[in-house]
Amino acid sequence: MKIYNSLTKRKEEFIPLEDNKVKMYACGITVSGEAHIGHGYQALIYDIMRKYLKKLGYDVTYARNYTDVDDKIIAKSNETGIPADEYAAKMIENINAIMEKFHVDDPDVWLKATQNIQNIIEFVSALIEKGHAYSTKNGDVYFDVASYPGYGKLSNRNIEDALDGVRVDNDDEKKNAYDFALWKSAKPGEIYWESPWGKGRPGWHIECSAMNRAAFGEQIDIHGGGRDLIFPHHENEIAQTEALTGKPFVRYWTHNGLIKVNGQKMSKSLGNSLLLAELLEKYSDEAIKFALLQTNYRNDINVTDDLFPEAEKHLYEFYTVLALVEKVIGKLSGLEFTLDNDDALAAAAASERVEKEFNQCMSDDFNTALALSNLFAYFKEMKKLLNTGKSGDYFTALSFAAQIRQTYSLLGLFRKNAQEYLAWYESKNSSDIPAEVQAIAKERWEARVNRDWAKSDELRAKLAEMGYAVKDSKTGYELIKN
Repeated sequence: MKIYNSLTKRKEEFIPLEDNKVKMYACGITVSGEAHIGHGYQALIYDIMRKYLKKLGYDVTYARNYTDVDDKIIAKSNETGIPADEYAAKMIENINAIMEKFHVDDPDVWLKATQNIQNIIEFVSALIEKGHAYSTKNGDVYFDVASYPGYGKLSNRNIEDALDGVRVDNDDEKKNAYDFALWKSAKPGEIYWESPWGKGRPGWHIECSAMNRAAFGEQIDIHGGGRDLIFPHHENEIAQTEALTGKPFVRYWTHNGLIKVNGQKMSKSLGNSLLLAELLEKYSDEAIKFALLQTNYRNDINVTDDLFPEAEKHLYEFYTVLALVEKVIGKLSGLEFTLDNDDALAAAAASERVEKEFNQCMSDDFNTALALSNLFAYFKEMKKLLNTGKSGDYFTALSFAAQIRQTYSLLGLFRKNAQEYLAWYESKNSSDIPAEVQAIAKERWEARVNRDWAKSDELRAKLAEMGYAVKDSKTGYELIKN
């Protein structure tokens, strides 16, 4: 198993810190707004990583956090008039409901900043005692970046570069402009907790370090998040944690790429955020996953207008084949016949091939893009097998289908009933086309998949008589009224 390590900038053999145990943490959502596609993507990626490591036999403990107190949440509280803690709790409830619809599993451990205030205070106090942090007369506490010589090793920045492109709080009491806040004194009307430095709340960066230490101790195996967190968030996590413990904080740093919309970075300021809830009203959760996982997790994803529709069409074609397999096997179930040894070997080889090739892809830094590309060859072969009329080939197709469902369920795919998915897709795309026309079009598509060209042509002519033309593509068909 090889993982790309953002710290060393290369793929490395995965070796846990402690025997077969894996401690894994991914930065979660700051709950100042609804979940967008970037949140869903990051949750999906690290859920898949956790599941694949478990598949390999590792004892994985996976933790994610909710940042439920920060400047953005306080701003939303002031804007809505809802107390910050109530606003955050409501947003977490909404986000959890959407992630459930997206069918991304919960982590093994949920962490919240507001439930770790004492851990955060103790962490900050220890940094002050060691000379890596200092308090001000206003009740703020800052990390002294100059006290940690390794600062910048993740992002390859020196201290001077740290000022570039990052908003720096102007505070006359800071020793240096690049020092960052560990504890912020509360302004009038803001949520706060009592601390040795007065009423205040944690800075953003300290939250993850303190929660990690509370959940796992001084070191973890894998730390993940979006690439936009490398600097300053993860760089600051390393500095404050290693300054406290004197040990390497994380063995493998992993970062997923960012979401772009038609070539532009997705952001609220540009008004191009894609809310996960709205996407799930238009597309199946599997289509969204298929679209996102076609790109290597470390690369950016460009969401164009046809990304999700095309993914849904691919799934429609795949599920059409799965439905045909189930239909053929249903016809055979009441018949008596025997499989010879070659047939049995062919069916077993099909199953082994799917599993082996999937594991090869995923063991190379979780290469979902290559794993998905393999599907097209599998389904093409299954269609050929279904067209031979041989019972042995039918069972090889069944072996393919069963293994694909089992193996690719790890990516959140092929978990649906084939007939129900096809009915949903056809209903969603039917507009005002009569049910009789849709049924004939579907029968014609199945004939085409089975290479029954005569029947396909016959049904095409029948559709033409009814006033409809058929436009075929690699992924499906479209009915067009003449």
